[in-house]
Amino acid sequence: MRILVVEDDEPIAEAISLALTSSNNIVDTAYDGQAGWDLLEAYDYDLVLLDVILPKLDGVGLCQKLRNKGSKIPVLMMTAKGKLNDKVLGLDSGADDYLVKPFELAELEARIRALMRRRDAQFSFVLRWEKLELDPNGCTASFDMKPLPLTPKEYGLLEIFLRAGSRVLSRTKILELLWSADADAPSEEAVKMHIRSLRQKLKSNGAPDDLIQTVYGLGYKLRKTEQS
Repeated sequence: MRILVVEDDEPIAEAISLALTSSNNIVDTAYDGQAGWDLLEAYDYDLVLLDVILPKLDGVGLCQKLRNKGSKIPVLMMTAKGKLNDKVLGLDSGADDYLVKPFELAELEARIRALMRRRDAQFSFVLRWEKLELDPNGCTASFDMKPLPLTPKEYGLLEIFLRAGSRVLSRTKILELLWSADADAPSEEAVKMHIRSLRQKLKSNGAPDDLIQTVYGLGYKLRKTEQS
Protein backbone atom coordinates (compact mmCIF):
# COMPACT_ATOMS: atom_id res chain seq x y z
CA MET A 1 0.00 0.00 0.00
CA ARG A 2 0.98 3.63 -0.39
CA ILE A 3 0.27 5.57 2.81
CA LEU A 4 0.45 9.30 3.52
CA VAL A 5 1.34 10.39 7.06
CA VAL A 6 0.52 14.04 7.81
CA GLU A 7 2.02 14.78 11.22
CA ASP A 8 3.95 17.85 12.40
CA ASP A 9 5.71 16.05 15.26
CA GLU A 10 8.73 14.70 13.38
CA PRO A 11 9.73 11.94 15.87
CA ILE A 12 6.17 10.58 15.84
CA ALA A 13 5.99 10.79 12.05
CA GLU A 14 9.33 9.01 11.68
CA ALA A 15 8.34 6.23 14.12
CA ILE A 16 5.08 5.63 12.24
CA SER A 17 6.85 5.71 8.87
CA LEU A 18 9.49 3.21 10.03
CA ALA A 19 6.89 0.80 11.41
CA LEU A 20 4.73 0.91 8.27
CA THR A 21 7.68 0.70 5.89
CA SER A 22 8.86 -2.47 7.65
CA SER A 23 5.46 -3.99 6.75
CA ASN A 24 6.12 -3.54 3.01
CA ASN A 25 4.26 -0.23 2.63
CA ILE A 26 5.37 2.85 0.72
CA VAL A 27 5.13 5.79 3.12
CA ASP A 28 5.21 9.51 2.33
CA THR A 29 5.39 12.10 5.11
CA ALA A 30 4.16 15.70 5.29
CA TYR A 31 4.73 17.99 8.27
CA ASP A 32 1.93 20.48 7.59
CA GLY A 33 -1.55 20.33 6.11
CA GLN A 34 -0.75 22.20 2.90
CA ALA A 35 2.18 19.89 2.13
CA GLY A 36 -0.15 16.96 2.79
CA TRP A 37 -2.70 18.35 0.34
CA ASP A 38 -0.01 18.87 -2.30
CA LEU A 39 1.01 15.20 -2.00
CA LEU A 40 -2.62 14.09 -2.22
CA GLU A 41 -2.92 16.07 -5.45
CA ALA A 42 0.23 14.47 -6.86
CA TYR A 43 -0.08 10.79 -5.85
CA ASP A 44 -2.68 8.05 -5.40
CA TYR A 45 -2.85 6.82 -1.79
CA ASP A 46 -4.53 3.83 -0.19
CA LEU A 47 -4.69 5.45 3.26
CA VAL A 48 -4.10 8.78 5.02
CA LEU A 49 -2.95 9.06 8.64
CA LEU A 50 -3.83 12.60 9.64
CA ASP A 51 -2.97 14.66 12.69
CA VAL A 52 -5.66 17.17 13.67
CA ILE A 53 -3.53 20.11 14.85
CA LEU A 54 -1.30 21.05 11.92
CA PRO A 55 0.37 24.21 10.60
CA LYS A 56 -1.06 25.99 7.52
CA LEU A 57 -4.10 23.70 7.15
CA ASP A 58 -5.48 21.68 10.05
CA GLY A 59 -6.50 18.04 9.79
CA VAL A 60 -10.25 18.73 9.86
CA GLY A 61 -9.92 21.23 7.02
CA LEU A 62 -7.71 18.88 5.01
CA CYS A 63 -10.13 15.99 5.47
CA GLN A 64 -13.05 18.18 4.41
CA LYS A 65 -11.18 19.28 1.26
CA LEU A 66 -10.49 15.64 0.46
CA ARG A 67 -14.14 14.64 0.84
CA ASN A 68 -15.41 17.71 -1.03
CA LYS A 69 -13.24 16.60 -3.92
CA GLY A 70 -15.09 13.27 -3.88
CA SER A 71 -12.20 11.17 -2.61
CA LYS A 72 -13.05 8.01 -0.67
CA ILE A 73 -9.50 7.33 0.57
CA PRO A 74 -9.71 5.93 4.13
CA VAL A 75 -8.61 8.56 6.66
CA LEU A 76 -7.49 7.79 10.20
CA MET A 77 -7.19 10.89 12.41
CA MET A 78 -4.59 11.03 15.16
CA THR A 79 -4.74 13.66 17.90
CA ALA A 80 -4.08 14.44 21.54
CA LYS A 81 -7.57 15.95 21.70
CA GLY A 82 -9.66 13.10 23.05
CA LYS A 83 -12.88 14.81 24.12
CA LEU A 84 -16.14 13.55 22.65
CA ASN A 85 -16.79 16.79 20.75
CA ASP A 86 -13.35 16.59 19.16
CA LYS A 87 -13.98 13.02 18.00
CA VAL A 88 -17.40 13.97 16.62
CA LEU A 89 -15.88 16.91 14.72
CA GLY A 90 -13.17 14.70 13.23
CA LEU A 91 -15.57 11.96 12.17
CA ASP A 92 -18.10 14.45 10.81
CA SER A 93 -15.36 16.00 8.65
CA GLY A 94 -15.12 12.67 6.83
CA ALA A 95 -12.58 10.65 8.82
CA ASP A 96 -13.13 6.89 9.00
CA ASP A 97 -11.50 6.37 12.39
CA TYR A 98 -10.05 8.41 15.26
CA LEU A 99 -7.06 7.48 17.43
CA VAL A 100 -6.13 9.46 20.56
CA LYS A 101 -2.45 10.10 21.38
CA PRO A 102 -0.43 8.66 22.92
CA PHE A 103 -1.04 5.30 21.29
CA GLU A 104 0.92 2.11 20.73
CA LEU A 105 2.08 1.39 17.19
CA ALA A 106 0.52 -2.06 17.47
CA GLU A 107 -2.92 -0.47 17.95
CA LEU A 108 -2.35 1.87 15.01
CA GLU A 109 -1.42 -1.06 12.78
CA ALA A 110 -4.47 -3.04 13.95
CA ARG A 111 -6.76 -0.12 13.12
CA ILE A 112 -5.14 0.22 9.70
CA ARG A 113 -5.79 -3.46 9.00
CA ALA A 114 -9.41 -3.02 10.06
CA LEU A 115 -9.83 -0.01 7.75
CA MET A 116 -8.33 -1.93 4.84
CA ARG A 117 -10.61 -4.91 5.47
CA ARG A 118 -13.58 -2.55 5.49
CA ARG A 119 -12.43 -0.90 2.27
CA ASP A 120 -11.86 -4.22 0.52
CA ALA A 121 -14.99 -5.90 1.88
CA GLN A 122 -16.74 -5.87 -1.51
CA PHE A 123 -13.71 -7.33 -3.26
CA SER A 124 -11.62 -10.46 -2.93
CA PHE A 125 -9.05 -9.55 -0.31
CA VAL A 126 -6.42 -11.82 -1.84
CA LEU A 127 -5.08 -10.47 -5.13
CA ARG A 128 -4.97 -13.18 -7.81
CA TRP A 129 -3.69 -13.62 -11.33
CA GLU A 130 -4.12 -17.21 -12.43
CA LYS A 131 -1.79 -19.25 -10.13
CA LEU A 132 -0.23 -16.10 -8.66
CA GLU A 133 -1.61 -14.88 -5.31
CA LEU A 134 -0.75 -12.05 -2.92
CA ASP A 135 -2.36 -11.50 0.49
CA PRO A 136 -2.01 -7.81 1.51
CA ASN A 137 -3.19 -8.58 5.03
CA GLY A 138 -0.59 -11.28 5.67
CA CYS A 139 2.07 -9.72 3.40
CA THR A 140 2.61 -13.07 1.72
CA ALA A 141 2.80 -14.14 -1.93
CA SER A 142 2.78 -17.49 -3.71
CA PHE A 143 2.75 -19.07 -7.15
CA ASP A 144 1.02 -22.41 -7.65
CA MET A 145 0.50 -22.48 -3.84
CA LYS A 146 4.28 -22.38 -3.25
CA PRO A 147 5.50 -19.41 -1.14
CA LEU A 148 7.56 -16.73 -2.84
CA PRO A 149 10.46 -15.42 -0.68
CA LEU A 150 10.39 -11.76 -1.72
CA THR A 151 12.28 -8.68 -0.60
CA PRO A 152 10.10 -5.67 0.38
CA LYS A 153 10.69 -4.01 -3.01
CA GLU A 154 9.89 -7.25 -4.90
CA TYR A 155 6.72 -7.65 -2.84
CA GLY A 156 5.72 -4.05 -3.59
CA LEU A 157 6.46 -4.54 -7.28
CA LEU A 158 4.35 -7.69 -7.43
CA GLU A 159 1.47 -5.94 -5.65
CA ILE A 160 1.63 -3.09 -8.18
CA PHE A 161 1.38 -5.54 -11.08
CA LEU A 162 -1.49 -7.47 -9.50
CA ARG A 163 -3.46 -4.30 -8.83
CA ALA A 164 -2.83 -3.09 -12.38
CA GLY A 165 -4.01 -6.36 -13.93
CA SER A 166 -3.49 -6.30 -17.70
CA ARG A 167 -2.65 -2.57 -17.80
CA VAL A 168 0.85 -1.64 -18.94
CA LEU A 169 3.02 0.11 -16.34
CA SER A 170 5.89 2.29 -17.51
CA ARG A 171 9.19 2.33 -15.64
CA THR A 172 8.47 5.93 -14.64
CA LYS A 173 5.11 4.91 -13.15
CA ILE A 174 6.69 2.00 -11.29
CA LEU A 175 9.32 4.34 -9.82
CA GLU A 176 6.54 6.69 -8.68
CA LEU A 177 4.58 3.86 -7.04
CA LEU A 178 7.46 1.92 -5.53
CA TRP A 179 9.54 4.68 -3.95
CA SER A 180 8.22 7.26 -1.49
CA ALA A 181 8.24 10.96 -2.34
CA ASP A 182 10.59 11.50 0.63
CA ALA A 183 13.29 9.30 -0.89
CA ASP A 184 15.59 9.94 -3.83
CA ALA A 185 14.19 7.68 -6.52
CA PRO A 186 16.80 5.51 -8.25
CA SER A 187 17.27 5.26 -12.00
CA GLU A 188 15.08 3.17 -14.27
CA GLU A 189 17.83 0.55 -14.22
CA ALA A 190 16.74 -0.26 -10.65
CA VAL A 191 13.28 -1.15 -11.98
CA LYS A 192 14.85 -3.53 -14.51
CA MET A 193 16.95 -5.12 -11.76
CA HIS A 194 13.97 -5.72 -9.45
CA ILE A 195 11.85 -7.10 -12.31
CA ARG A 196 14.68 -9.46 -13.31
CA SER A 197 14.95 -10.74 -9.74
CA LEU A 198 11.18 -11.12 -9.40
CA ARG A 199 10.99 -13.05 -12.67
CA GLN A 200 13.71 -15.43 -11.46
CA LYS A 201 11.85 -16.16 -8.22
CA LEU A 202 8.58 -16.69 -10.09
CA LYS A 203 10.34 -19.02 -12.52
CA SER A 204 11.77 -21.01 -9.59
CA ASN A 205 8.17 -21.70 -8.53
CA GLY A 206 7.16 -22.84 -12.00
CA ALA A 207 5.93 -19.60 -13.57
CA PRO A 208 6.60 -18.97 -17.28
CA ASP A 209 9.51 -16.68 -18.15
CA ASP A 210 7.21 -14.00 -19.55
CA LEU A 211 4.51 -13.93 -16.86
CA ILE A 212 5.74 -10.37 -16.39
CA GLN A 213 5.75 -9.33 -20.02
CA THR A 214 7.92 -6.58 -21.51
CA VAL A 215 5.89 -4.31 -23.79
CA TYR A 216 8.67 -2.71 -25.81
CA GLY A 217 8.71 1.05 -25.72
CA LEU A 218 5.95 1.17 -23.12
CA GLY A 219 6.77 -0.85 -20.00
CA TYR A 220 5.57 -4.08 -18.39
CA LYS A 221 2.36 -5.95 -17.66
CA LEU A 222 1.11 -9.33 -16.45
CA ARG A 223 0.43 -11.81 -19.25
CA LYS A 224 -2.42 -14.30 -19.34
CA THR A 225 -1.02 -17.83 -19.75
CA GLU A 226 -4.14 -19.95 -19.24
CA GLN A 227 -6.89 -20.42 -21.77
CA SER A 228 -10.24 -18.99 -20.62
